[in-house]
Amino acid sequence: MKKIIACAVLLVLVLVIIVPALVVGSFNREPSSDRSENVAKGEHILIRVYLHEQNKIVEMNLEEYIKGVVAAEMPAEFELEALKAQAVAARTYAVKSMVAFGGSGIAEQPGADVSTDFKQSQAWQNEIKLKERWGTNYDRYWSKISRAVEETRGQVATYNGELIQAVFHSTSGERTASAKEVWGFDYPYLISVPCNWDQKSPRYHDKKEFTLAQVEQILGPETQVVAAMQNGGTGPAQIVSTTESGRVGQIRIGSKILSGAEIREKMDLRSNNFNVAIEDGKMVFNTIGYGHGVGLCQYGANGMAKEGHDFRQIITQYYTGVALKNIYAS
Repeated sequence: MKKIIACAVLLVLVLVIIVPALVVGSFNREPSSDRSENVAKGEHILIRVYLHEQNKIVEMNLEEYIKGVVAAEMPAEFELEALKAQAVAARTYAVKSMVAFGGSGIAEQPGADVSTDFKQSQAWQNEIKLKERWGTNYDRYWSKISRAVEETRGQVATYNGELIQAVFHSTSGERTASAKEVWGFDYPYLISVPCNWDQKSPRYHDKKEFTLAQVEQILGPETQVVAAMQNGGTGPAQIVSTTESGRVGQIRIGSKILSGAEIREKMDLRSNNFNVAIEDGKMVFNTIGYGHGVGLCQYGANGMAKEGHDFRQIITQYYTGVALKNIYAS
């Protein structure tokens, strides 16, 4: 009987005192410094990257991947705030593609979120390539780009709570282009906006000239450019329409009407913001800007940064009505 009573008392002590103490202790225990540090650095977010030159998929830390993108996509000589804006755009583009965040990944490479082939995704370069490219400036440039990424850690651009299509280009000219005029898709945050900060871009102006025979060879003999030149009239080339941002919508070359985008691709022009003239029997294309012209203008971002604008102002200038969100925030 005494043994039964003793066991009962012991059971009560366990239930009333020891178990509650263990439970309370487990709730009050602080997380280990290792885990909190990992979360703070975003090390729990991995992105699956297709290395197109090696034909393999690797996992890497998201923020480290973004550093390689910024290094590949924007000149390291640019202002810090411009590099930060590029980091936000690159991170937004990457996260929107990630399967873990509801993205579709790279269709051509099942299992990959992004590709290092700029034709499929964003450009990216590793340490070896960057050391070859930067030489003795490597440490300084890598430190600067790392700072731009780390000081915007986790920040992405959203519209109505959804990640945006954070496209970007080198040099826009007087205005950026809307997504609708370039691709036919209407995004309210990818509209044409003024850009007055990229005029010092080395890619702002370009000139290419072709003989009329070369034009016919590139565009096809049915254009009959030589005949149009000989017959006089309105001449061998005439812009038929322009887009809302002032780029070429349609153009007549000889007897053929093509879109500005088609001419840009076929004639290998820097943009479809161009005019055309006949000089000394040759067809001359004078272009303004470089790239499709939609979204963030990189040289414009650098110009804004030089005037004292921070990366938030740069992002909201080129992506209309967006807000910034941190993917690591609870």
